[in-house]
Amino acid sequence: MATPDFIRAIRATAGHQLLLLPGVSAVVFDDDGRVLLGRRADTGKWSIIGGIPEPGEQPARTAEREVYEETAVRCVAERVVLTEALEPVEYPNGDHCQYLDVTFRCRATGGEPRVNDDESLEVGWFALDALPPLAEFARLRIKQSLTDGPTWFRAADGADLG
Repeated sequence: MATPDFIRAIRATAGHQLLLLPGVSAVVFDDDGRVLLGRRADTGKWSIIGGIPEPGEQPARTAEREVYEETAVRCVAERVVLTEALEPVEYPNGDHCQYLDVTFRCRATGGEPRVNDDESLEVGWFALDALPPLAEFARLRIKQSLTDGPTWFRAADGADLG
C-alpha cells in the first residue's frame, strides 16, 4: 500500500513512532454470491480489499473508492459488519502503525475485475467454496459479511461480540 501524502507529512515530524490510523476493509459480493479478492503486491497473499481514508473522507466512501482503485469494480457499501483494533505493525522502513478497521459489506454494481493500480498482483471473483488461502483477518470479515447479525466487535475484555 502506497503511503498517502498526509501520512508522509505526519511522519516528517513524528518519525517512526506508533500512529493509530483508521483502516477500511471491503467485502464485495457480486450477484452470483462470489467475493472479490486481490493478491497483494506487498505480501503476495490473497485478501479482501482495503485502505485508509483521506482526510475528511467518510469510511463508506473509502471502501467504495479503494475497491475501484484496486480492482476497477464499482460497488456500494451496504452496512458495517465488523470493527476491530488490529495488532500494531512495523513496516520495513521502521514505521509503526496500529489500524482501527471498519469492515463494510459491499455490493458490486459494475465493472470487470482487473489489476487497476500497483497494490495488487491479481484480482478476481471467487466462489465461497473455492477461496484461495486467506489469513484469518479476511476469513472473519467474509464470514461476518454473510450473516445478518449485529456488527461484530471485540469487547474490552477481549471476548468476541456481535
